Amino acid sequence: MPISPCLRVPKQYGEKAILLIKQLGLLDPRLKIDQKNSNLHIPLLRELSASERKTLQEAIFSAESCVHVFSEKILPPPKTFVDILGEELPPHLIASLPHSADFVGDIAVLEIPSELESYKQKIGEAVLETNKRIRTVLAKASAVMGIYRTRKLDAIAGEAKTVTVHKEYGCIYHVDLSKAYFSPRLSNEHVRVARLVNEGETVVDMFAGVGPFAIQIARQRERVRVYAVDLNPDAIELLNKNIAANRVVARVTPILGDVRRVVHTRLAGVADRVVMNLPEKAIEFVDVACEAIKPAGGIMHYYEFTNVSDPLKTAKIRLIEAVKRRNRKVDKVLASRIVRATAPFTWQVVVDAKIA
Repeated sequence: MPISPCLRVPKQYGEKAILLIKQLGLLDPRLKIDQKNSNLHIPLLRELSASERKTLQEAIFSAESCVHVFSEKILPPPKTFVDILGEELPPHLIASLPHSADFVGDIAVLEIPSELESYKQKIGEAVLETNKRIRTVLAKASAVMGIYRTRKLDAIAGEAKTVTVHKEYGCIYHVDLSKAYFSPRLSNEHVRVARLVNEGETVVDMFAGVGPFAIQIARQRERVRVYAVDLNPDAIELLNKNIAANRVVARVTPILGDVRRVVHTRLAGVADRVVMNLPEKAIEFVDVACEAIKPAGGIMHYYEFTNVSDPLKTAKIRLIEAVKRRNRKVDKVLASRIVRATAPFTWQVVVDAKIA
């Protein structure tokens, strides 16, 4: 049992003493107040200063500071998201509650099943209550769509906003979830690829967004040149802010435009490595990646969505065939892995390939 500084007062002054100790911010909430004979022993967070001791003794003449052996309080576990909603929702709907959320800065993004639509505000409030750093809860109101890869979002609790600052592996990102795609679920992938980059490389990030691959690479390597290309002007605006915020202006060059045209006119044959994180359509841009890679060869990080029974084997075969059509070849598959599940029996996969 812990020994702690305490205030000893006669029992009849206990209520007044506890109130004063709380007002001074000195009550230790982890320990139980103890009664011995006619005295209360009140646990303190630290020793009293001379002025605090004087204040207490003026209010309660017989108050004494001392040390005492206390018992620790057994605190109930904090309520969970499901605990709170179990009191609000019909029992048959509990199983439909979202099992996960995307946390981007101080924003939580949920996918609310249709059967819970009328309860979405209560769900949002429960997320706020159980995640104290979250200030806004958004519900997905559409799939990712359009050439800018954005989705509609509804604010269901907290501040009605889509703009935040997200921190990830030592980098900070200004994000607007309504204007540019960003997924915190790719954080491990961002840092994995960055650690594979060697000093002195030139990297083309073909679908850069707000810059999570490009900036992570530039933060980890002092002698790299990263060309970060995106078609979305809002993404490029945020990317510029993130380049400045992470102090990688000398290593990351943002380029607004269609990557097919940008590579053909500016970046043909410059890349030691290309990042192709557009899993919906990356197969359609393998020719562009081959054009960007140096004639002597380089590395391709190719992403795709797949729902076949052998996703990694299928992705490798598709990539090998697409590269061959560009009169280049996959010299070696360096790695392949499932990045994440995106739906039942649907995955995002990555193939790292050495291109000759």
